[in-house]
Amino acid sequence: MNKLLATLIAGLFATSVFAQGATPSNPVTPTATVTTTAAVKADTKELKADAKADAKEAKTDAKADAKVAHAQHHAMKMKAGAHRKAAKAKAKTHAAEAKTDATAPK
Repeated sequence: MNKLLATLIAGLFATSVFAQGATPSNPVTPTATVTTTAAVKADTKELKADAKADAKEAKTDAKADAKVAHAQHHAMKMKAGAHRKAAKAKAKTHAAEAKTDATAPK
């Protein structure tokens, strides 16, 4: 019984020593939190720069789209004017042909 009790007590001490022996070799220092906050600030700064670049790109795209829309509107306007001019010339030609047909002897 004494041997059993001695073994159990020795095992208890061994496990407690083993559990305490697992301390971290590099304890956390306050500089680690400083570098972490610096990293967070750098990430935040990078995200802000990305957002600013995205906004600038969106603004440039909007301007380009407006220019394209204006150019398309101008082209449609010019095309409509050309069609109107062609229709007027065609009507004038038909009127002239009708006049010559009416005055021509049969």
